Formats: sequence, structure tokens, C-alpha cells
Amino acid sequence: MATIMMLIMIGLLLLGFPMMVPLIAGAIYGFVMMFDGFSQMGTFVQQMMGGIRPASLIAVPMFILAADIMTRGQSADRLINMVMAFIGHVKGGLAISTATSCTLFGAVSGSTQATVVAVGSPLRPKMLKAGYSDPFTLALIINASDIAFLIPPSIGMIIYGVISETSIAELFIAGIGPGVLILFMFSIYCLIYAYKNNVPTEEKASWGQRAVAVREATWPLFFPVIIVGGIYGGIFSPTEAAAVCVLYAFLLEFVVFRSLKLADVYKIAKSTGLITAVVFILVAVGNGFSWIISFAQIPQAILSAVGVNEAGPVGVLIAICVAFFIACMFVDPIVVILVLTPIFAPAIEATGLDPVLVGVLITLQVAIGSATPPFGCDIFTAIAIFKRPYLEVIRGTPPFIFMLVAAAGLIIAFPDIALFLRDLAFRD
Repeated sequence: MATIMMLIMIGLLLLGFPMMVPLIAGAIYGFVMMFDGFSQMGTFVQQMMGGIRPASLIAVPMFILAADIMTRGQSADRLINMVMAFIGHVKGGLAISTATSCTLFGAVSGSTQATVVAVGSPLRPKMLKAGYSDPFTLALIINASDIAFLIPPSIGMIIYGVISETSIAELFIAGIGPGVLILFMFSIYCLIYAYKNNVPTEEKASWGQRAVAVREATWPLFFPVIIVGGIYGGIFSPTEAAAVCVLYAFLLEFVVFRSLKLADVYKIAKSTGLITAVVFILVAVGNGFSWIISFAQIPQAILSAVGVNEAGPVGVLIAICVAFFIACMFVDPIVVILVLTPIFAPAIEATGLDPVLVGVLITLQVAIGSATPPFGCDIFTAIAIFKRPYLEVIRGTPPFIFMLVAAAGLIIAFPDIALFLRDLAFRD
């Protein structure tokens, strides 16, 4: 049954159907085989509806809305200008500023694709003018944007937390260490690239210009303070933090900066509604699919067949990383989290792995896959935004993928990279 379900899904994907259709088709086939027909289809529909019932999912459209408001406003530009004022003049400073800006905006938006647009659009022309090659520039933008999957708020972590019943607040805090580690690795590579290719430096900003840049970026910098500080301080939950971020973004862009008008609300709401609808349909369908494969005990059979059940904790973590990395090269990250997380749940529980550590590694693999050929979603976002051919966009990605894989290896070897801040914040 499992083999036919997979063949149905792969066949429909190859025919060009959107991901929700193969998931529904595969799940319905499994349901019919288990219950001998459609007489109890209401149970399957209930499982789908149950997938979008958790209150934690309310944070997803709110963070999407906040990111949309800020992308259309001035917050992204002000953060970029502040970073450039301090490190734009050092060797490789423009590239390091791009990576840092992606990290900061990720701490504001939680969306890799929003980060590609918000940071890549203004900084790519500057990097090309400064002497960086376009393949390097494009690869840096799409891979540094993936840090947004790790730095809170992370939509991927919210989905994983709901599916695995893991604390989203703990996942958010645990993502900070790996995100900073990856930023450091990218910065070193940017420095080496600049020296190797003799890229000229930018003009050094005066302290007066830096003071102006900091003052202009002060309001946007409160976004990560609200999210991390509010959750860490026990002031509000991740869902409540999302609601506060929407209110703050609205006040910032419409009242303080006056960069948006009430006429823009319709466009912003429409964009957010469309993205949210896609996400929630995938979550609902994914939950129904997960229920089918769990009911049929397919995860246990798969893990037993490949020997994961006999592996130790490190072996299970490596298997998870490989499976999620490969899957995200072909399929939407949210779908991969929804489908694969329940499959590995028995092995995670059996080996006693910390679900927060697992969540960070899964989120990292999803981030890597988002920028990895052939079908990483950030690759196609870059193609659409920058109007560059596919091969040019992916040409510079191998070094960044290597660094991201190395970061995953370091987290497996030294779990405290992810868990230290979590333990500090949530453990007595």
C-alpha cells in the first residue's frame, strides 16, 4: 500500500499538479484500502480539520502579515543601512552586510522568501557594482535568507512544533545559536572571497552617519526584542508575540514612518490571505496524510526496513538530516515537515532524543533544501525577482550548501550550540 501511495504522489507531481493534490490522492487511496471504501470518509475530513485547529497556528498568518507590511515599508531598508554603516567598509564588508541584513530581517519576518525580496532587491545591485560576481551574489542572498528559518520567528518551527507537540517558544530560542553560527561561517567565506578576488572596499561611514543609521533603525530593531524578549520574559506566548508584531508593524509603517497608506491595506491583506490559504491547506492535507500513514503503521515499517530503529541517537539524527535534506530538494518545505516528521517520530521517541534539538536540525535541513537544486523554493523566488536564468542562480550555491551541511554536523556533535540558550531560558 505504501509503495502505491508514493507512486500516485510522484506521478501526480510529475504531471504538474500542485502539492496538495498528490497528498490528498495518496491519502485517499490509503484510506480506501484500509476501510474498504468511502463510507467513513468523514473521519478523514475530521483529521484534516484537526490539523488546522491548534491555536498555535494563528501565529503563522500573523507573522506573514507582519512581514508583508515591513517588506512594503521602510523597515528592511533601515536595517540594511544600519548594517552597512558599521561593516560596509571592511574587506568583504558589503557581502557580510548582506548576510547580516538577511539574519536581521529573518528575525523580523520569519520567511526566507520575504527576506530574499526585502534584502536582495536593494543589495544585489550594490554588490554587482562593487565587483562581486552575480553567481556569488545570488547564492549569498538565497542561502543567507535561509537563516530566517532558524532565527525566531520561524514559520517552519511553528509547523514542526504543532505537528510534534513541541514547545514553539523553546524552538524559537534554540534556533538563535545555529543561526549566529551560520552567519559567522558565511562571513568568513565572504572575507576569503573578497581577498581572493580583490574586491574593493566601500567608503567608510563617519560616526555621525552611523549615529543617524542607528537612530533610523531603532524602531525596526524592536521586532526581535519584542519576540525573543517577550517570550523569554514570559510576557506572552509565541502566538501573542505574533499579534503584537502585527500591531507594531502597522503602527511603525503607517503612523511613524508613514511609508504606507490605508489604500495599501487591501493589497497587503490579499497577499497575506493567499499565502496563508496555501499554508493552511497544506497543513490540513498533511495532517490527514500523516494520520493515514500512522494508522497503517507505515513509519514503523519504513524505519525498520532501513535499519533506523536499530541505530543510536546519532544515527537517527543523521538519518533525519539526510531524509529532510533530500526531500526539500524536490518538495515544498512545509509539506516535507508535515509528511516526514510523523515517520521519524517513533525513532525519536525510542532513542530519547530532545525534540527541540531534532526540531532545530529539521528546520536547518529545510533551510538548506530551500536553496538547493533542483527545486529549492528560494531559487525560484530569486529567478522571479532578479530575472536571471536558473543555471546562473545555482552556480554559486555549492560552497554555501557545504557550510550549511557542516553546521548541521557541528550541531549533531555539539548539541549545546542549539540547546544552551534554551536551557538557560527554560530550565531551572
